[in-house]
Amino acid sequence: MTEALKLPIIDLISPDRISTANSIRQACIDYGFFYLVNHGMEEELLGKVFEESKKFFLLPLEEKMKMPRKEHRGYTPLYAENLDPTSSSKGDSKESFYIGPLEDITTPVNLNQWPSEEILPSWRHMMESFYRKLLSAGKRLLSLIALALNVEEDFFEKVGALDKPNAFLRLLHYPGELGSSDDEIYGSSAHSDYGMVTLLATDGVQGLQVCREKFKQPRVWEDVLHVDGALIVNIGDIMERWTNCLFRSTMHRVMLSGKERYSAAFFLDPNPDCMVECLESCCSESSPPRFPPIRGGDYLQERLRLTYAS
Repeated sequence: MTEALKLPIIDLISPDRISTANSIRQACIDYGFFYLVNHGMEEELLGKVFEESKKFFLLPLEEKMKMPRKEHRGYTPLYAENLDPTSSSKGDSKESFYIGPLEDITTPVNLNQWPSEEILPSWRHMMESFYRKLLSAGKRLLSLIALALNVEEDFFEKVGALDKPNAFLRLLHYPGELGSSDDEIYGSSAHSDYGMVTLLATDGVQGLQVCREKFKQPRVWEDVLHVDGALIVNIGDIMERWTNCLFRSTMHRVMLSGKERYSAAFFLDPNPDCMVECLESCCSESSPPRFPPIRGGDYLQERLRLTYAS
């Protein structure tokens, strides 16, 4: 039996910002995960987002494949990704759709792809609205994370991380069938996220598990339960790097339960030109910086290249 993790609940609009920042600091040191409430997304909006997401994933495969993933925008079919190359899995049992920055930061042309308005008339409007609300919540959260790290609350703005951040919304669908293959099949195999923070909305179907000690064997997995009205937030590898491993980028996976599952993950990553180097508040003589400075864009590009290399 897998134990369920009792994660802290963080209130994004609490008037006591110092106390909230202290709670975030403890959560990021202990778990790398927490729940976020009062984030600005009503239950009704989340319900509509999952309705529209479902409509897209119900389209025939040939319709979805008209928008194949390019530059991390568009559709990725079942088994096209394996987040844990060390596993014997044939690929993860999920399909997804990526939406990148709405005002593109890398080219003069916006690279996002959208389903035909004739087929899904309100789809684009709904997803753009959802993206903007998540971006707003993510930026407010990062000001609290800055306080949690004993730096000024506008630190991430000052270093350019939030000047046109590299933020991606990924709609996910995990099919209900478990299959009869002898191979291991995961909804999403074991991985840590690559960027600053991830905000995750789920439809309530269980499946998410975390492993707090990613370098220990055998791995111990704990369930992350759904909490109505809360987003699940986790720290990514770039934030772990920025904080000299004070904040943990926790290994996690999604197990198939035999029930269809929909979720939406918002990956908030720094502007590609932002330099990521150890915070002064996170290093000392006894704990020198573990990583050299690196451009955020270079780091993410290499991680994504390895994910899709196979």
